[in-house]
Amino acid sequence: MNFNETLIIAVDFDGTIVEDAYPKIGKPMLFAFETLKKLQEEGHRLILWTYRSGEKLNEAVNFCEENGIAFYSVNSSFAEEEYSKNISRKIHADLFIDDRNIGGFIGWGEIYQMLTNTKPNIPEKKKGFFNFFK
Repeated sequence: MNFNETLIIAVDFDGTIVEDAYPKIGKPMLFAFETLKKLQEEGHRLILWTYRSGEKLNEAVNFCEENGIAFYSVNSSFAEEEYSKNISRKIHADLFIDDRNIGGFIGWGEIYQMLTNTKPNIPEKKKGFFNFFK
């Protein structure tokens, strides 16, 4: 996948944008809103993809809007999509950012570096007797 293209990115709320304190709203994760704003500025479409529904979902959406993030869509592939029992809850996205990933949540700084290829190019250490097992 070429991360230089416009992406549709589904983002979880509890444990990803904010610390997990469900049903309350936790403190924002370090660099979460800054990273999301930067991704939107770069043209990526953000979808809020969360377990929350009803009033708890509204609280999460409002919290994000108060922090400068308005999502392209919420719990759906696009804003006009209406969920019914005959339609899958699976959404279309290029990437999913979630604290439940294998290996856990890697942090917003690392995510941004991966998506923008800004990770510093550090040459691999040569293997030698003293650093072979590092």
